[in-house]
Amino acid sequence: MPEQAKRLKETALRNKKLMEPIGLRFVHEPLDRPFAIIVLILVVMGLIMMFSASFVDGYYYEGDGYIYIKKQAPLALIGLIAMYVASRLDYHIWKRFAWPLMGVTYVLLVLVLFMGRTKGTKRWIYIGGFNFQPSEIAKFAVIVLFAHIISANYKKMKTLTYGVFPFVLILASLAGLLLLEPHLSGTLLIFSIGFVMMLVGGTRLIWFGAAIGLLVAGIASAIIIKPDLVWYAQDRLRYWLDPWQDPLGLGHQVIQSIYAIGSGGLFGLGIGNSRQKHLYLPEPQNDFIFAIVCEELGFIGALMVIFLFIALMWRGAVIACKAKDRFGSMLVVGIITQVTVQAALNIAVVTKTIPNTGISLPFFSYGGTSLMMLLGEMGVVLSVSRQSSINTG
Repeated sequence: MPEQAKRLKETALRNKKLMEPIGLRFVHEPLDRPFAIIVLILVVMGLIMMFSASFVDGYYYEGDGYIYIKKQAPLALIGLIAMYVASRLDYHIWKRFAWPLMGVTYVLLVLVLFMGRTKGTKRWIYIGGFNFQPSEIAKFAVIVLFAHIISANYKKMKTLTYGVFPFVLILASLAGLLLLEPHLSGTLLIFSIGFVMMLVGGTRLIWFGAAIGLLVAGIASAIIIKPDLVWYAQDRLRYWLDPWQDPLGLGHQVIQSIYAIGSGGLFGLGIGNSRQKHLYLPEPQNDFIFAIVCEELGFIGALMVIFLFIALMWRGAVIACKAKDRFGSMLVVGIITQVTVQAALNIAVVTKTIPNTGISLPFFSYGGTSLMMLLGEMGVVLSVSRQSSINTG
């Protein structure tokens, strides 16, 4: 037995030496179980509702009602594996990739303007049978880079040089590229992530006026380069205020969404029993899936979904507060801000609280690559929790 223990120790040390040159280290402490359970519930519930919402569209347009779930479910499984691996990986490795990841993001955001297919927008890059949105990578790149900058300069965050300029330059340049697609929802989400991280990271409130001014200047520059952005935004605003101006065109999706929400009542029509998904509500499995949730699960089911996102935000805040260091804390702040703001924007759009921005509901909307990336980010949060002072027992 002593010999066996000695060999195991030697093997562990040898493996550690192999990993050290690239900064790769695995952690084995317990993860935060409440957070992991909330994520798993959201994934399972999201798959069930996505399947229910997509069956009619899949059957009618693709000849297979199971086509969307057959694509989404395997990618969700891969995402869960990625979440587990990321939770085991020491989150400090992301410091090494902060600037390279942002560099890749800029390259992809330029490429999508030339390679992206368009139906009025260019947001997707298609390579063979694989497609993805560069904006999904941009969200994570902003989180990692901002966390790195804040942790490296946290004592100087109240100054204009360190607490404002680098963040505003990054956000303004990304906004310019995203608005050229155009991708208003992605721009708004990245701004939200950046501002929250700056605020939590220590940037003085007085500097936010200057930061907003510089960002407005960046948006104005994008509009000068691409003037049709004004008309794009005006159309969204006009048909949000009065969708009945074009009930069969630009106002159709909002109108059918309100019908779906109203039809659900208190307890809903039951899973699978939505009427609006029968070719009334366009692409119900995507941005407007929350309307189907309301119709099939009712007001109570909708509240349950909202509660799950609030619970995720609360548990994420606990992990951020108990994080081992500032870098880990800021990573969690950025990731949780991304999920909660994105969920809030999607629900606000579906309920006609704000104009349609084309933003998906995390864990629920169809999109395997974005789900995989989202689950990978959840793994990063769990990695932080493994090295925090949280009692996970």
